[in-house]
Amino acid sequence: MLNVKPAFEKVSTSFGSSLLVKHHTDAEAPKKRNAFWHFHPEIELVYVNKGQGKRHIGNHLSYFNNSQLILLGSNLPHNGFTDRLTSSGSETLIQFKPDFLGENFFKTPEAYEIAQLFERGKKGILFKPDTKKRVGPKIENLIAYEGFERIVKFLEILDDLSKSKDYTLLNADGYAFETKLQDSQKIDIVYKHINNNFKSHISLEEIADKVSMTEPAFCRYFKKATGKTFTKLVNEYRVVHATKLLTESQMSITDICFECGFNNFSHFNKLFNEFTGQSASTYRNTIKQMVQ
Repeated sequence: MLNVKPAFEKVSTSFGSSLLVKHHTDAEAPKKRNAFWHFHPEIELVYVNKGQGKRHIGNHLSYFNNSQLILLGSNLPHNGFTDRLTSSGSETLIQFKPDFLGENFFKTPEAYEIAQLFERGKKGILFKPDTKKRVGPKIENLIAYEGFERIVKFLEILDDLSKSKDYTLLNADGYAFETKLQDSQKIDIVYKHINNNFKSHISLEEIADKVSMTEPAFCRYFKKATGKTFTKLVNEYRVVHATKLLTESQMSITDICFECGFNNFSHFNKLFNEFTGQSASTYRNTIKQMVQ
């Protein structure tokens, strides 16, 4: 029986602070708890320097290697991100309420661009390398400041990000992910089961039973809650895992196909191309060139 953790995450700042800032390295990090599907009213800014992991944000799934800088708007459901930090890697997390400087601060003309940044953040923002390299170190250094100086430095970071054109919206299709406490708990069960079992066949009967629903009711519910069919989501998990193996292993593409839960190579190729916009071999060659 899977343990359902609260889907609503309570974020608590330290006394006398309106920002929650956490910074850890692999050596400092406590034993990683299982990621769970959750949301919170706080906006979240995450910078990972030298690490790997899966992004599952709203209806977006992808894998990152080496580093990432993302901004998540209020109540945007997501799973934990970092699977592994390198020996010299670190992760910095900043969480804050949209009105952390008062109800009207971000309604002023001077703060208009930052308010627009928060609005874009509702779809999830992935910043590209130029912005990431420029702003990432500033985010890491924020832990060294306290009080009013930390607020000033953080506003400079937000101002920088608000002016950046170097980003991708992760849920750019405009699909509004519906979030309710009960739904998120059910979705958490489903996502955990997929994450643990995607390498083998998962029947609709099996997954519907996990959340105590009939198959037709589960299919309707899941499509409404996520914007995707269950089969599509499982296949996306498999393709994302394939991108990880193509990046980090020397396995043949055929072996990767079967390792990820596909039992038909042509079907794997078709889905990989649909999901990434390129073939598995082209994807691997592109990654190799980027590394070199």
